Amino acid sequence: MAMVNITLSVSEQLYKKMKKHTELRWSDIARLAFEKKLLELDLIERLLKNSRLTERDAEIIGNRVKAQIRKRLEHDIGN
Repeated sequence: MAMVNITLSVSEQLYKKMKKHTELRWSDIARLAFEKKLLELDLIERLLKNSRLTERDAEIIGNRVKAQIRKRLEHDIGN
């Protein structure tokens, strides 16, 4: 399989931390992270392929879930 190179920018702070771990192959780690994210996106696309939910529907559901989580956290912190 042919490979191509990409340039990736990271903060100086992150770069310094990465340099402390020369035993790791950061390009492999980045490649695996890219592959994992693409698999997640593929799964989401397949799940939503036949969905009748609109983006607005998803936003409403998301807001309701966040509100319930917020209520639960406020209750747990209050007790």
